[in-house]
Amino acid sequence: MKKLLFFGSCFVVLSFQTLLAQDPKKIFVEHSDYFDVNQVEAPDAALLTGNVRVNHDGIIMTCNKAYYFQNENYIKAFGNVQLVQGDTLYLNSKYAEYNGNMRQAFATGNAKMRSPESTLVTDTINFDRNIQEVFYNTNGIITNRDNTLKSKSGKYFVAEKKFQFLTAVTITNPKYVIKSNHLDYYSNSGHSYLFGPSTITSKANFIYTEKGFYDTKKNLSHFLRKSYIKYDDRLIEGDSLYYDRNREFASATRNVKITDSINRGIVKGHYAELYKNQDSMFVTKRAVAVNFVENDSVYIHGKKMMVTGPEGNRIIRAFNNVRFFKIDMSGKCDSIHSNSKTALTKLIGNPILWNGESQITGDIMHLIGNNTTKKLDSLKVLNNTFLVSKDTLGTGFNQVKGQNLFGKFLDGKLHDVDIIKNTEVIYYMRNDAQELIGINKNVSSKINIIFDKNEIENITFFKQVDGTIYPEKELPEPDRKLRGLIWRGEERIKSKDDIFPPEENIENEKLVQQGKDEDAKENVPMKIRKETLNYDKKKKK
Repeated sequence: MKKLLFFGSCFVVLSFQTLLAQDPKKIFVEHSDYFDVNQVEAPDAALLTGNVRVNHDGIIMTCNKAYYFQNENYIKAFGNVQLVQGDTLYLNSKYAEYNGNMRQAFATGNAKMRSPESTLVTDTINFDRNIQEVFYNTNGIITNRDNTLKSKSGKYFVAEKKFQFLTAVTITNPKYVIKSNHLDYYSNSGHSYLFGPSTITSKANFIYTEKGFYDTKKNLSHFLRKSYIKYDDRLIEGDSLYYDRNREFASATRNVKITDSINRGIVKGHYAELYKNQDSMFVTKRAVAVNFVENDSVYIHGKKMMVTGPEGNRIIRAFNNVRFFKIDMSGKCDSIHSNSKTALTKLIGNPILWNGESQITGDIMHLIGNNTTKKLDSLKVLNNTFLVSKDTLGTGFNQVKGQNLFGKFLDGKLHDVDIIKNTEVIYYMRNDAQELIGINKNVSSKINIIFDKNEIENITFFKQVDGTIYPEKELPEPDRKLRGLIWRGEERIKSKDDIFPPEENIENEKLVQQGKDEDAKENVPMKIRKETLNYDKKKKK
């Protein structure tokens, strides 16, 4: 009797296997040690036990035990369940279900999905073969080379080898930790795309972005939208940030702002490059450095600007048409060299300085600071010194000419100056009622000038004084000017906005408008620098 039942079971197995083998839409049982039909335990199902192996349209499932519902083309698998799709996906669990009609799988109980590049471990995994997507809604851990990803839910796109997380996700790497609420991660390339508020934390720095890219293999990244990189002493902001962690190199484009928290300074521009390990910075396109001293600020502009050196030994260099401004002083020159260690600022190439209403020129001009008080201490002008200001009421010019000038500052303002060697003076003298009483014209060995509220208050002549006070009518117009006088009042920089020449203002408007246009567009593609291999462009099949 037992032999008859066994023969009958084998006959049924062979019959439906032969039938199913002719229909690729049906689940095909390739092997089972035992086969039985138990209407009590599993109505309308065949019980497969021992080394179960089934096949459906190219997908293989193995397990210890399974219930196969032939009419529904459905199978429930128990114990050491493994579902394999080619060499691209392996799904293991304690229990699984597979619907041949829907082409969908469900796995739970220490569920693990493996691909050639990564492994996902979670409680429950769903696999939709129609769209080749895996998704889970239970806490999951993904390991991929040096990266570990943790999330509460996620999707895996098989063809693209892409994980997508729309809830809190964390990528842990030996060098950094990435956190985001929306992240696309390509397991093959190691590329990560961040959307919405996201952070990258490391020992070196802290990065924030609301739209970014990170190549976890090459440690290259690109960030857009409200992004910044924060070091212990420096904050880097810009519309577009590129960062190379291997070299600690960063570049920023458009609306760049670099804040130095220790030295109380800000550098701005529309393009910047920074090498953290070398303590160097290069800024161009409307570059400006702002240094804060008590209640005053100094603005320095050049077409190109370099900042190098660590705290206490920092050097600022500005090149090409340099302009600077502070409330009571401004100036121009070809280039500037400022050293924080020596507190010396050199104005190089055709320097001109405006102190209040006074214009100062010379071949060499140095501003010396005080590292203790962090204020300006003195001024040195060498060779061909010329100090000139317009007469307060008339059309003439008060002029002082000499070889060298040495000035002292009081509370950040030029208080007194000594002009020595071959000094010449033309000065319009007025009484308390501001009436012109004469024009003083003389020469001497040395002159001392005292300023009050940036205006000349007193002039003292020393040694070998030779001069005359002329009534206005007795001094001809040509004799009222010292040789070499060039009045450049129309060039005077009267505000922080004047440090930018007209052509740079036009360029700035274009760049700002370009940024507004891009912000106004939806789904603006991220233009990753070529070093990052651009977007992962592999399409779904």
